[in-house]
Amino acid sequence: MSRMEDSQGEYVFSPETTPQVRVRGSAAMFPVRRIYCVGSNYREHAREMGTSLREPPCFFSKPANAVFTGDAVPYPPMTHNLHHEAELVVALGSGGVNIPVEQALEKVFGYAAGVDLTRRDLQAEAKKQGRPWSTAKSFDCSAPVSAIRRASDGGHPENASIRLDVNEEIRQRGNTGDMTWSVPEIIAELSRYFELKAGDLIFTGTPPGVGALVPGDRVDCSIDTVGSLGFVVTGS
Repeated sequence: MSRMEDSQGEYVFSPETTPQVRVRGSAAMFPVRRIYCVGSNYREHAREMGTSLREPPCFFSKPANAVFTGDAVPYPPMTHNLHHEAELVVALGSGGVNIPVEQALEKVFGYAAGVDLTRRDLQAEAKKQGRPWSTAKSFDCSAPVSAIRRASDGGHPENASIRLDVNEEIRQRGNTGDMTWSVPEIIAELSRYFELKAGDLIFTGTPPGVGALVPGDRVDCSIDTVGSLGFVVTGS
């Protein structure tokens, strides 16, 4: 068994490499600390999912190693209803607690396009039984994400179009201006519950049009001025 030493002693086994996302236009890599997500943050998607339009943000999380930057996503086990959710992803360069809304954008390093993959059947069952969403949201490769575009290179996408196609057919269309809770509001509210830090990613919710994926499907997601990603769903 491999052992590694640090200032406190020895690891009992070699730790995994920190998940990383490429920074667009450079050789730099963004180390991922945590992934936070916001549920039902677009008006039409809230209607689509049967929730009210201005509920307090519903936060959940994915493990950092759910980040996926490849071009082939395996269909996950234990589901027969895998859904896509196109989302603007916020990458934090610094953090804090109880961050004022007016200071929230100062914490942003950049933005990416992402897809929150969801075992919808497991989520529906969890909702019905009042259980957590972990098995529905937090599985391997459940957070495909594009390279991160620095905020200093393109500003903050307050009115950017979001698009997701499956097999070159339109599935999702939206605009970041349609968020119920804006990026600064999300950061401020999230920092009331958690100490945010550099390396955190925040998936900010999805516009309407979510739907099922099957092995062989080609998914293409893009956000104007931010970036794009594409992948194929492979067999389970």
